[in-house]
Amino acid sequence: MKLIPIVFLTFFLHFCGSPRQVQSEKETRILTGADQTEKYLPLLNGKRVAIMANPTTVIGNTHLVDSLQKRGVNIVKVFGPEHGFRGNASAGVHVADETDPITGIPVISLYGAKNKPSKQDLADVDILLYDLQDVGCRFYTNINALARLMDACHENGKEMLILDRPNPNGYFVDGPVLDMKFKSGIGMFPIPIAHGLTVGEFAQMVNGEGWLSNKVKCPVTIIPVANYTHDMPYTLPVKPSPNLNTQQSILLYPSTCLFEGTFLNHGRGTYFPFTIIGSPALKGKYEFSFTPTGIKGMSETPLFMNQLCYGLDLRNYDVAELRKTKQINLQWMIELYKASPNKEQFFDNKLSKEMGVIEKLTGHALFRQQIMEGKSEKEIRASWEPGLSAYKTMRKKYLLYP
Repeated sequence: MKLIPIVFLTFFLHFCGSPRQVQSEKETRILTGADQTEKYLPLLNGKRVAIMANPTTVIGNTHLVDSLQKRGVNIVKVFGPEHGFRGNASAGVHVADETDPITGIPVISLYGAKNKPSKQDLADVDILLYDLQDVGCRFYTNINALARLMDACHENGKEMLILDRPNPNGYFVDGPVLDMKFKSGIGMFPIPIAHGLTVGEFAQMVNGEGWLSNKVKCPVTIIPVANYTHDMPYTLPVKPSPNLNTQQSILLYPSTCLFEGTFLNHGRGTYFPFTIIGSPALKGKYEFSFTPTGIKGMSETPLFMNQLCYGLDLRNYDVAELRKTKQINLQWMIELYKASPNKEQFFDNKLSKEMGVIEKLTGHALFRQQIMEGKSEKEIRASWEPGLSAYKTMRKKYLLYP
């Protein structure tokens, strides 16, 4: 009879680990700011709370808004970014205010008629909580939304709390630093394409470099990620947006989003955005093909809709190569330009009359001409200096993680 507890204990320790092992694993597991409720719930106690949230705003498998409301936190409103609070809107589509059907909380869209909370929006708010998953690229608009919220909190004397999350592309810093004459909605700050920051670190940089209106500083409280370094691989538990729907797309994004500035489809209108690239004009040059269609909630009118496109399939590309080089891949752009029979149209995907999309994406006046002139990758990278090296040095002042 005495053997039964021993056998059970052996089974438990083998499959579950000893209590000390379980505790050790908890101590080394990455914990987002949101996961560490014991650190921020006291900061919300007795206060009227607004939350900037989207589907990535989670604790485990539960949305933060739903979880905090059940814990008795007084959430008076939610601010929603691009794609909306629950993530139902297509890329670039303006989102209207609404009442969340699950919680009954008013949702104020900051990707529609306005992009910043008004004085009236914040009148009944004591503290604004920001918790959006970022992917570490200058043209991913969550960091712009964060800076605008910091501005609004400073202007209206409101507290701001940031629950930090890992940057899945935080292992490298690369690309030209934005020339501010190309400032736009997809590039507002003088940082490179892959900036190597979490949102908490970015907020510290915004304050430290005086990038808010009139160079003001917005005091923020940051709940850092536990057990995290920038070099750690991190798989996002929730897709950060409808078109970044796989880990592959997230890791390729710093490289393949540049094709937004070309006359090529980069997977919009398919279920594989940012991992396939092509156009009808490349027929005969590549065997791989795909046909973009309108997909509600992703891309409803993609380039070359219902046309057979030929090009590159990067769905099985070994992203470990990116971690080895710690660089944006420029070879795909160079290769597809060379393969394109209509080179004069290659960068014709215009966003405005003043400049093309490629200038806004790269933040660099020379990139278009460099590709057209057949410059080597080494020559292109040389033109990013000394700005990129200066940024890397400046960045060190604001790091929360090794």
